[in-house]
Amino acid sequence: MMLSKLRIVSIFLVLLVIGTSVIGCRRDRETDGRIRLTVLDYTDNTLANAAADRRWIFFDTFAVENPDVALVKEDLFNEPFHNKTEAYAASGNMPDVLYVWPSGRSTSLHANRLLKDLGPLIDKDNLRDKFLPTAMDPSQQASGYLSMIPLGITATHAFYVNLEVLADAGLEPARTYEELKAQVPILREKGYETVLMANRDAWVMQSCLFSMVAGRFGGEGWEQKILNGEARFTDPDFVNALEFIRTLYTDRVLAPSSLGMSYGDGPGLFATNRGAYYIDGDWRSGSFLTDSDTGMALISPQRQTNILVTVFPDIEGAKLNRSTSTILGTGWAMSATIPEGSPREDAAWRLIKWLTGPEVLTRSFVNGGVSTPSRVDIDYSSLNVEPITIAIANLGKEYTTSTIVIDGIFHSDIFNPLNDGLQELGLGSKTPQQVAADVQRAFEAGRAAGKF
Repeated sequence: MMLSKLRIVSIFLVLLVIGTSVIGCRRDRETDGRIRLTVLDYTDNTLANAAADRRWIFFDTFAVENPDVALVKEDLFNEPFHNKTEAYAASGNMPDVLYVWPSGRSTSLHANRLLKDLGPLIDKDNLRDKFLPTAMDPSQQASGYLSMIPLGITATHAFYVNLEVLADAGLEPARTYEELKAQVPILREKGYETVLMANRDAWVMQSCLFSMVAGRFGGEGWEQKILNGEARFTDPDFVNALEFIRTLYTDRVLAPSSLGMSYGDGPGLFATNRGAYYIDGDWRSGSFLTDSDTGMALISPQRQTNILVTVFPDIEGAKLNRSTSTILGTGWAMSATIPEGSPREDAAWRLIKWLTGPEVLTRSFVNGGVSTPSRVDIDYSSLNVEPITIAIANLGKEYTTSTIVIDGIFHSDIFNPLNDGLQELGLGSKTPQQVAADVQRAFEAGRAAGKF
């Protein structure tokens, strides 16, 4: 039987990683005596200041102040990053320091204990009280221990409002879904989309909108009821949440063409006034800021005062409103293969402390890379930031309840068919009941296999 193209690609990636390992087998020391440290970074080059920040963080500061360390850095984004991470994991040859999620897309790294427990190193350097308590809570990570230090707390759903577009159409920001739906024909007459959302990548709808919607219809703790066997994905609450997503498309609040919009295109379309509203995570605000290298911004600081950042309008019939979905943010981890007490562990720990330190997180906050830093020792009063950064920092005042992000709680065997099903809803190829049944079957199969 011929191998599938996907399997061939997977085998190629694994062999590539193994080959790289053989070439670089002298891991602790370079020939010049320096410690060789491999780093896998998740870099979104559509964010303003991304290149300048990464250059400053790694090479203009850490490398200069740690001349005994030779950084070998790899930069990837979106699916290529996750595919390469899985290839490294399959090969058993992880990068020394890598960017990870506390669960979700990095669940396999946590579950297979491929990440070192940083707790002893954190305690050795008395760092726990330098971070928010949630950031130092091991129960917030899929490993059950402190396998990574998060950079911040993330709201995966933010509702960006373009007051310029609304004013041109003679409208005010919608407070309820019915008001939002009523704006569709008015905005269309003026040549605008109502809500912009880049839905071609399957994770976006689930993470940036549906998790919030599921929380509103299911209420706080809805996920625990399913995990405890007290509820099912096929129950009315979850089906009604799916039905609401289908309604967004049928009401033309969200255009079916959004399913063809790549994730990188969303900020540019919103910045050029193609739509009145834009749905993404809080991190996406960094795309609109002034780039320090070019002096250019997708949305100038003057225009940023016409952008509101809030949460989706109230939905009639929901158990909750004024809510959003939040999760412990991404951060930095160390490979579990690094020997305890080795020079490589010392070098890797120095790098992680720097990457999660007050200097780096302050810069990341100012430049839009991290909206709610995990450090508690940052002096915000001394910072000069652009209006949209302030708006994102105040997002917490726009909602009263936080609910979970689905791919941060449930196994990939569950959220992957859900991601696909959400796209099928937009295409009209499946009903909410069919999608719910698919997810429930996946849940039951995973339970039977002992995966969760």
